[in-house]
Amino acid sequence: MTRRSEYTAPFAGDGRGDGTEGGEPPAAGFPSARGRRRDEQLQDPVEQARAICLRLLTGTARTRKQLAEALRKREIPEEAAEEVLSRFEEVGLIDDAAFAGAWVESRHHSRGLARRALARELRTKGVDSGLIDEAVEQLDPEQEETTARELVDRKLRSTRGLDRDKRLRRLAGMLARKGYPEGLALRVVRQALEAEGEELEDFPDGV
Repeated sequence: MTRRSEYTAPFAGDGRGDGTEGGEPPAAGFPSARGRRRDEQLQDPVEQARAICLRLLTGTARTRKQLAEALRKREIPEEAAEEVLSRFEEVGLIDDAAFAGAWVESRHHSRGLARRALARELRTKGVDSGLIDEAVEQLDPEQEETTARELVDRKLRSTRGLDRDKRLRRLAGMLARKGYPEGLALRVVRQALEAEGEELEDFPDGV
């Protein structure tokens, strides 16, 4: 019984397939024409930059600075990086304003961060100061104070049994670390402690 040829069309001498002459399969150890084209594309800095950015943006928004730093670490030439980053901005794949707005909303609701802390985080991600200002303005002072009260209410129980001064410092410190202004933090904490019956009359006004 005749054994079937190991290679069938398109390697039957019709000139189709991987682009090798006469339709012959590539010799062992040598890349096909399709493979060579793919390698050439990956060697192109612009193609490399595009592939890196698309991979990093999959499922996660990033700022232009974050992507630029990633390309720099991978030694992509600056000219190629700028070309790709600018193109991604044109088509909306990079949008620092949208990133900042979503960051403020997410981090305020999930972590209770105030405007000062949110602005600090956005600066580390390379967002322009003007865009940061616009984003944090989403939080009005009333919303910020409401969130501060909720944070203190959740933490209050764990401080029971401590002396008054230590409770005050611990709760106010928690709010300070989340970016709340000192005056707001102390006022909210004082009101919460007074509601529990703590005597704070000997503290000066504003504390």
